Amino acid sequence: MSRMKTTKHLVFTALCIALGLLLPSVFHMFGTGTQFLPMHLPVLLCGFLCGAPWGAVCGLLTPLLSSLLTQMPPLFPTAPAMMLELCAYGALTGIFYRKLRLNVYVSLLLAMIGGRIVSGLANALFMGLANAPYGFEMFLTASFVTALPGIIIQIIVIPLLVLALQKAGFLSRK
Repeated sequence: MSRMKTTKHLVFTALCIALGLLLPSVFHMFGTGTQFLPMHLPVLLCGFLCGAPWGAVCGLLTPLLSSLLTQMPPLFPTAPAMMLELCAYGALTGIFYRKLRLNVYVSLLLAMIGGRIVSGLANALFMGLANAPYGFEMFLTASFVTALPGIIIQIIVIPLLVLALQKAGFLSRK
């Protein structure tokens, strides 16, 4: 990869991490962070913009930094599970869209499903280590019922942003 492209990806990834730290704070001021999943948006976008490795790093670092700086999410057991979930989102959008060249909607939906599977497995592990209850019903409620507004926002906003950035020349699939 050229030095210019690496620098561009580093800057976009840093911007996505910064947005991933800022957006949840804004949404939590209104008590809507859990429902609207604001940290997910920049991580998903990073995978589309920069590819799997950069999206994965964005997904790992954003919840960790947020936890250390704002105590949201709690450092344990929530942050490690979110780190794995968001890492999967960032990596999978990059793989499906940039490597496999699937369209933006299919890439997003597959990444969202994959990330939620990782979330369920990670939460089962970390909640188990914390002796906190976690079962299939809790997984369904957190990942699909409570998160439905955020899922809808992701399905609407992410493809629009990706297509707009592609049209503006900021995003190429090469």
